[in-house]
Amino acid sequence: MQLDRIVHFHKIVGDKTRIKIISMLKHGPLHGQALADKLGLTPPTISYHMAKLKEIDVVFQRRDKNTIYFYLNEKKLKLLAEAILHIGEKSIESDLISKENKDYVITQFFNDEGKLLNIPAKQKKKLIVLEHLIQGLKMNQSYEEKEVNEYIKQFYGDYATIRRELIMCHFMNRHQGKYELNPKEIWLI
Repeated sequence: MQLDRIVHFHKIVGDKTRIKIISMLKHGPLHGQALADKLGLTPPTISYHMAKLKEIDVVFQRRDKNTIYFYLNEKKLKLLAEAILHIGEKSIESDLISKENKDYVITQFFNDEGKLLNIPAKQKKKLIVLEHLIQGLKMNQSYEEKEVNEYIKQFYGDYATIRRELIMCHFMNRHQGKYELNPKEIWLI
């Protein structure tokens, strides 16, 4: 289990200024100068705090002409904040998906050689397929992007799509160019 990831999240958000920034972004996007003015801080200080919040993926930015706006990633914030409550538990969604159903989906979407035929359109089936794909990866191990691509290529040619789906469905995270499995508690399955 990646308790380190949960601890790291709580260390980053456990700062008064960052909590204030999260609270302000909850009401909508703001640019750095607006945050600095409202908090009485300098723009470099805001940049430092935003970098920390982006590090755990609870804030993202978008450029509008010459201004960068910061947005709150509420879904990720909620998943990470609640992960501590579910350590050691299976998700409700996972309990609803029987082993027989998972096996059936695997046989539908993988050929006899273990190659993925196509990516399921339905979310529940896609989650089962993605969970099956990552079985060969190890918890608490960092992978280079090239390693992840090579791993995925043995199952499916479009490794970029699968890699993106693994991140979007919270099976993996990317931090400073390294990929790592997330704790099972925050997987969408």
